[in-house]
Amino acid sequence: MVGGSVSTAKQVAAATLRLPSLPSPRDLVRLYKVKAVKHLSQNFLMDHKLNSKLVRSSGRVRNCHVCEVGPGPGGITRSILEQGAARLTVIEKDPRFLPILDQLKDASFGKLDIELGDVLTFNMEKIFSSDLTQPWEGNLPKIHLIGNLPFNVATPLIIRWLKDISLKRNAWVNGRVRMTLTFQLEVVQRMVALPGHSQRCRLSVMCQNWCDVTHKFTIPGRAFVPKPEVDVGIAHFVPRVEPLIPLDFSLVEKVVRSIFSFRQKYSKKGAGMLFPEARRDELVNMMFTVADVDPALRPFQISMSEFNRLCHSYAAILEQHPSLAKFNAREGNV
Repeated sequence: MVGGSVSTAKQVAAATLRLPSLPSPRDLVRLYKVKAVKHLSQNFLMDHKLNSKLVRSSGRVRNCHVCEVGPGPGGITRSILEQGAARLTVIEKDPRFLPILDQLKDASFGKLDIELGDVLTFNMEKIFSSDLTQPWEGNLPKIHLIGNLPFNVATPLIIRWLKDISLKRNAWVNGRVRMTLTFQLEVVQRMVALPGHSQRCRLSVMCQNWCDVTHKFTIPGRAFVPKPEVDVGIAHFVPRVEPLIPLDFSLVEKVVRSIFSFRQKYSKKGAGMLFPEARRDELVNMMFTVADVDPALRPFQISMSEFNRLCHSYAAILEQHPSLAKFNAREGNV
């Protein structure tokens, strides 16, 4: 009975981890003389309450395996551990933070693993135990991705991860893994913008096609060190069981990017970038007619169901003219 009590006590302690007294992240940054590097777009969130709020906004992390990207001085890392994560893996590109993170690892009772690497190329498939894997159509796995992302990699990273979601690879080999990430506020506003909204763009369609994305809350720029010139939005992503446009990622991205390449023009103008000039009018008219979409709509006015029909119409044209798959008149922007 005594042994059982000891075991229970250990389980309770593990679930409600109280880190030993450590210097604050701000003090550790001063101690190790680590300054934010401008070309890496580093901005540290030092406010413990905001870090805790960010972690809570991801959902329940207790007894889950969390992967944190870009932990830096470990402010969010502490909050994840304090909120009862069963295991935490951090991926950090900058080796200057290793001494700070090592202190947290020593204080974590074996819960923290540190990986040195670039999240843009890091494969997370082997981080998580196969016991956590859930069928794609089933419950969400007890896995979270959380991170305060550098602004210069945030958008390319989410596009890369959306493609991974579409292919059920990387972290998503384990099921519909949730993400809670920081972006410039205007980027989050684009991600959640609905048809007709002034911020609606390629990124809106791509994010909403593969995920249910929500803007959780906003952190003022003054809360970060150094202070960025913009406020920061917290975005939460839950992969959809089925995308709204159930086609190959590259095809969807190409159609959406082309149509948004002339954002204020009629949508047929951008769609023309999909076809050689000699047959452009003919094939654009065919594409919109088959899709039953008004070619005079502006790109930001097109609904997800209309983009779905346009993508399927384009795919049907490619079946008849496979050589067109490699054609694109110009590259568009997010």
